[in-house]
Amino acid sequence: MAISDETSHTRDGSGRPSETGDADVLKDEAARRQGVHGLLDGIRATRTGRLTLKIVIGTVGAVLVAAGLVMVPFPGPGWLVVFAGLAVLATEFHWAHRLLGFGRRTLSTWTSWLARQGWTVKILVILAAATAATAIVYYGLKISFHLDLLVEAQKLLGR
Repeated sequence: MAISDETSHTRDGSGRPSETGDADVLKDEAARRQGVHGLLDGIRATRTGRLTLKIVIGTVGAVLVAAGLVMVPFPGPGWLVVFAGLAVLATEFHWAHRLLGFGRRTLSTWTSWLARQGWTVKILVILAAATAATAIVYYGLKISFHLDLLVEAQKLLGR
């Protein structure tokens, strides 16, 4: 007969059944581990801890991924924040671990391809990235703040 974690009882040194079952044993084992893994194992030792940890990790990871995706078109650390969010999610979710691995492989493939290219291709990639970043900043300012940088530059030069 299978007994679930919640209904099983272990005996402590006195021979009496423990009131909390295997959770105490798991927490003690987790406490002996050092660092983040020990802390996470201690939290995962109970059903409430597992659920709370999944909710917290899911929320923090999702916020990081969403913020990173918003930052991707702008100059800055957009992809870095996306990967950081996936790394946070990968601590609790297997699908995020697989997606993070795919992202790492893709980035590695891209960087090794770019490293094999000549200076002409590298310069063209840099120019394309700079052009895209400039266009994003220009249109972002124009749409968001009704600030046309070209008109403002002409005003400054026309003085």
